[in-house]
Amino acid sequence: MDLVLLDEALSAEPAYRARQVWEWAARGAPGYASMTNVPAALRSELEARVPFSTLTLETEARSKDGTVKALFRTADEHPVEAVLMRFRDGRRSICVSSQSGCPLTCTFCATGSMRFGRNLTASEILDQALHFRRVEPVDHAVFMGMGEPMLNLDEVLAAARRLRDVGITHRRTTISTVGWLPGLQRFVDEVEEPIRLALSLHAPVAALRSELMPVNDRFPLARVLAECRRYVALRGRKVFVEYVMLGGVNDRPEHAEALAELLDPKLFKVNLIPYNPTGRFEGSSRDAIAAFKAVLDRARVPSTVRLTRGRDIDAACGQLYAASRRSSAGKRARTQAASSGIRR
Repeated sequence: MDLVLLDEALSAEPAYRARQVWEWAARGAPGYASMTNVPAALRSELEARVPFSTLTLETEARSKDGTVKALFRTADEHPVEAVLMRFRDGRRSICVSSQSGCPLTCTFCATGSMRFGRNLTASEILDQALHFRRVEPVDHAVFMGMGEPMLNLDEVLAAARRLRDVGITHRRTTISTVGWLPGLQRFVDEVEEPIRLALSLHAPVAALRSELMPVNDRFPLARVLAECRRYVALRGRKVFVEYVMLGGVNDRPEHAEALAELLDPKLFKVNLIPYNPTGRFEGSSRDAIAAFKAVLDRARVPSTVRLTRGRDIDAACGQLYAASRRSSAGKRARTQAASSGIRR
């Protein structure tokens, strides 16, 4: 819900009322009607003045592996995606968006091909989490959906700090960046909570990284890694390195060797991510991923191969929106063809 609007609506009420309403929402309440310790007349007023969510669910896809992906619309019609990932060990992790679209145009990312809309508010970020919290408890969160979190740091942090009430501790919250240096420097300097940091690296050499991620031309990897090392020195926690495996592009043994040279094993842990193809690239083979990991293992760089989640439902960020656009375009084309036939 819009927490700013909630505070305005409750400005004449005792200070604890806004906290009461938020606590109900954070525990997964389905609506105002279930908030039994809030006066009925006030609940009716809130129903009229404060929509229970800032987002409208447009479509939801469910994978055979238990992953659920939701496509929302903001009140001003911007698309937003979020994912719930269910793991066999009982973890329930959500991946949330910080922007509608993304201005940084990474070439392998479906979101990068979208038109950038705007930053999301903290309430719009939280409503992605609350949507899934109403289904079941959640305990991990990653800011790795649409957008670059460090471009919207104030709202991202405001949302992250409230996730504890939803059941997600700071130590189980991870904020990812492609290396937007001004925001990353602020994150390192200002954030005292033990929120985790992840770096989307994806190529260990400058020319290839710039080809895949234009942000590298503006903020070279060496400067970004220096900030990551400063984070470890100040917080005492390793940085996750996200590395998406692109077939024949960044997955050769020499790329792994270059990556191992870049990363101090005491400071970084690598997540190798099988690629959900979006059109331009293909994912690496299992053998290529295994060979890449073997190089890192020999160099004693900690690494894991990320489980592939939701490939059958377009679970990579931006894919569900792109699929819905294709579907809508197809429907329009069929309708226009039918109308043309009728006119003839």
